[in-house]
Amino acid sequence: MAGDDFAKETARVAAGRPKGRSLASLRGLLPFLKPYRGRITIAALALLASSAATLALPQFARGLIDAQGLSAEQAHALVDFYFAFVVAAAVLGLSSAIRFYLVTWLGERVVADIRKAVFDNVLGLSPQFFEVTRTGEVLSRMTADTTLIQTVVGTSASQAARHLVTLTGGLALMFVTSTKLALLVVVAVLVVMVPMLLFGRWVRKLSRASQDSIADTAARGTETLNAVPTVQAFTQENYERRAFAAAVERAFDFARRRTLARAVLTAVAIFTAFASLATVGLVGLHDMVLGRLSGGDLVAFIIYGFLTGGGVGALSETWGDLQRAAGASERLMELLHKVPAIRPPANPLPLPPRPGGAVRFENVTFQYPARPDFKALNNFSLDVASGEAVALVGPSGAGKSTVFQLMLRFFEAQHGSIRFDGIDITQLDPIALRQKIAVVSQDPVIFSGSIAANIRYGREAASDAEVRAAADAAAASEFIDKLPEGFETLVGERGITLSGGQRQRLAIARAILRDAPLLLLDEATSALDAENERLVQTALGNLMVGRTTLVIAHRFSTIQRLKRIVVMEDGRVVAEGSHGELMAGGGLYARLAKLQFSDNPVAGSGQ
Repeated sequence: MAGDDFAKETARVAAGRPKGRSLASLRGLLPFLKPYRGRITIAALALLASSAATLALPQFARGLIDAQGLSAEQAHALVDFYFAFVVAAAVLGLSSAIRFYLVTWLGERVVADIRKAVFDNVLGLSPQFFEVTRTGEVLSRMTADTTLIQTVVGTSASQAARHLVTLTGGLALMFVTSTKLALLVVVAVLVVMVPMLLFGRWVRKLSRASQDSIADTAARGTETLNAVPTVQAFTQENYERRAFAAAVERAFDFARRRTLARAVLTAVAIFTAFASLATVGLVGLHDMVLGRLSGGDLVAFIIYGFLTGGGVGALSETWGDLQRAAGASERLMELLHKVPAIRPPANPLPLPPRPGGAVRFENVTFQYPARPDFKALNNFSLDVASGEAVALVGPSGAGKSTVFQLMLRFFEAQHGSIRFDGIDITQLDPIALRQKIAVVSQDPVIFSGSIAANIRYGREAASDAEVRAAADAAAASEFIDKLPEGFETLVGERGITLSGGQRQRLAIARAILRDAPLLLLDEATSALDAENERLVQTALGNLMVGRTTLVIAHRFSTIQRLKRIVVMEDGRVVAEGSHGELMAGGGLYARLAKLQFSDNPVAGSGQ
């Protein structure tokens, strides 16, 4: 990728997101660290102990070198130095082990807490969030980005603190040993800090762009893998391979530039550090020749110099990790602090103990956020009494599914009101409202796991007997009992081991088990053969008694028995009545019905 193209791509992936300043975005991790203050304190004490032991070792080296002039009677001092060295080494080893365990544990624990918190928040976001955000990108943030956080919390931050303490202590002891040489080292450290500051912003920008490109790659791969049958049916494997390869190459370009920036930063920092150290060593040798320093003092000073220079070089690498983590933290905090578009009111009204499920739409107008210029519902009104069954019919795009979306409070209408049992649903807790609704969609979602678990998704506390009763009512027991493990049979991801009709019967059983006062049926029998359709229609008929039911009908043959059919077009109600009345009145319903009941299989599909 050329430089200009790369710059444009960087701007594209970063567009629309707040820019991080320095490492400020890492402050978002503090609430996750706060519960573990005790462990952090112990790790900090262990860090101080290991750093103190490290700084003490050069003093023993100085003593051993300067001991060359001791008399035979004073030689016992060497034994004291030996035992002190062994003690310092033991403290260094033990404290380093404690610090390593605690900070590694802390990194894993914090990442686990962040993943749970982000998932909890994302799961509560309104569907309109997922209209503009791909699932693969969210998963990438919860995996790749949290891995960067783990590296920083569990490794880099601890190393940075250790090197900083060693650097500070080394500088202090260097001043004690030789003020002149120490001042030279301070100048050298300032020289090293300049490239760190200059390159830091570059690294941070590229790190954010790199993580975004990784998320784009994950999103592309997830979308394609979830549609493999369609890809293969249209023989678009090569197209998808090229598209995924292009996304991978973009991610590689960002990673390469980020790595180059870190490599340059590391090289410059290490070179300036050790070049400065060599200069300081040369001056120190000159002072030793002139008798201003002893040999032990010079050796101790050089060791401190190595510790200081190594600390600066290590800090330059750690700085790059912190920059990457800052970008990752910023992305995670965006998800964690994302506020749902639909939130419960401050003081939600309670529902009756046994709600009847009456529904009323009053002059509702609604546009989807992704299509603000199109009115999915336009001054729509509908009144469904408790226990009444009403079918919604109309051409594609008439607004039928939107009625369900608004009833479930996945979105909020821009104008008008929606009432459930006479209560405006904006005054209800969305979760409390949804607990009183059972849904069966045309393309039901089946989760990986057992058949029993999928049915029990309707009511988690249901007994095995209740699960079987629901399966019986949905005509699902017939095929479940033939499976090797019956209700404990695993169905695979998205229920891939089941046929379309079997998946739909499980979804119906799930809705039956929920036993809610309001049923939303999106052509719940469309994937069934004639025999099973008859059985399920009977089960649904029994279930609908005493419950309010809204049915989106694509096949008119399934709703002829209903007393009330509402015809929709362009987001409005254009007619309503029984099947016979609507057929006699002509208009849109009669025209669509005649197409379906004709011998034309395409027209009869209910599209």
